[in-house]
Amino acid sequence: MDITQTKFDPSAVRDDFPILNQRIHRDRQLIYFDSGASSQRPQSVLDAMDECYHRTYANVHRGIHCLSEQATDQYEQARARVQSFINAPNNNEVIFTSGTTASINLVAHAWGNEHIKAGDEILLTIFEHHSNIIPWQQLAVRTGAKVRFVGVNDQGELDLEDLQRQLNANTKMLAFAAISNVLGTTTPVSEIVQLAKTVGATTLVDAAQSVPHEATDVQVWDADFVTFSGHKMLGPSGVGILWGKQAILESMPPFLGGGSMIDQVTTDGFTPGELPAKFEAGTPPIVEAIGLGAAIDYLNSIKMAPIAQHEHELVKASYAVISKIDGLRILGPNANDRAGMVSFVVEGVSPQDISILLDQQGIAIRAGHHCAMPLHQSLGIRASCRASFYFYNTLDEVAQFGEALTKVVARLR
Repeated sequence: MDITQTKFDPSAVRDDFPILNQRIHRDRQLIYFDSGASSQRPQSVLDAMDECYHRTYANVHRGIHCLSEQATDQYEQARARVQSFINAPNNNEVIFTSGTTASINLVAHAWGNEHIKAGDEILLTIFEHHSNIIPWQQLAVRTGAKVRFVGVNDQGELDLEDLQRQLNANTKMLAFAAISNVLGTTTPVSEIVQLAKTVGATTLVDAAQSVPHEATDVQVWDADFVTFSGHKMLGPSGVGILWGKQAILESMPPFLGGGSMIDQVTTDGFTPGELPAKFEAGTPPIVEAIGLGAAIDYLNSIKMAPIAQHEHELVKASYAVISKIDGLRILGPNANDRAGMVSFVVEGVSPQDISILLDQQGIAIRAGHHCAMPLHQSLGIRASCRASFYFYNTLDEVAQFGEALTKVVARLR
């Protein structure tokens, strides 16, 4: 498959996703609007993982037999694909983890325990996912540091003036999402990183919601760490990426101890291995990494620019249909300034009830706090509905969603 046209046609890829071609709940055609939580997988990714299990699976790096050598080669090819996809300078800066959560926890322990002390400040945004809040709160408890939050303005955008006010000589870490998983807010990553540099703060970008949807260049961003997950970008669950600048990664002690991450072990102690093995203790997610490599191949065959443009059209279409519903409030920026998701609340109506009734119509959305309770608290709400799109969704599905939501809201009132 090689889809290179500027205007993307989702019908060209629908058959690549077996799960989308099914009917549920009294023969309703499935409409999947929950890719912000986890995307679906094309057949090529399923085939790559199946092929490994059937023909080449063995533990990597440790064996000199045929299967181990083949599996190691496929595993390291996947690392090279990640390096190219995010334009990392070196492939030894690409660390395989179990996901974004594990990547952030690795940094909070291996970097944070060495660099954060009592009185230091860790700066986050109010719209962070819990995975980019709790590890820093735990670090603050261990060290006596303080965690502070940057707010959003009335348009649902990151308040850059508040960010500049809060940055100071005590700020040692600024960790923030490239895209909010609730508001769809896109942050100016490079600008924020440069602001952090003025006070000497280290930066971590949670790119779980951005890497699957738009072109990523970690060298342009110039952050110290970038994290993301495979399961949000057509890959399997159980694999994610920590990218970090080589000098910083080399200065950090290992996080987990065990096999693979060592150079030498004696009864007196050990010396860690070189990057990236230093941070990949134990048997890694071998087949999952190979699946992620296949997912990157698939995304590269489509190109990221058409994906982003198509998702923008889906957002604009969803705004047009759901904004007409009386009492419905869309959270976050306007349709022209957000990523491919729409979160909303309806006055006097439970988000959970909306989600349940839409599911009965075959439409899968998410309801709850979306692992962003501080954001919801700041907005004065307990929960919201979220429809999150990917390139395999269609404008016709958006129209059906709008029609169904209108009827559901009327019914619940």
